[in-house]
Amino acid sequence: MADAMLDAKGLNCPLPILRAKKALKDVPRGGTLQVMATDPGSVADFAAFCKTTGNELVESKADSGVYTFLIKHTG
Repeated sequence: MADAMLDAKGLNCPLPILRAKKALKDVPRGGTLQVMATDPGSVADFAAFCKTTGNELVESKADSGVYTFLIKHTG
């Protein structure tokens, strides 16, 4: 279970990333944030976001048009 959850469904780029960045500030280092989004571009966006911020993309999956990301706050 994630330490925090963010529902970014219905939002288009760059809003899911911007909201995740803000939400991660409230997640303790080593904690996780689960993000749910519907923008297909978010798959590449979250991979790039984690790479540039130093956070770890633990999981990325899609189910019925909803993309779920689990991000570990390491940066």
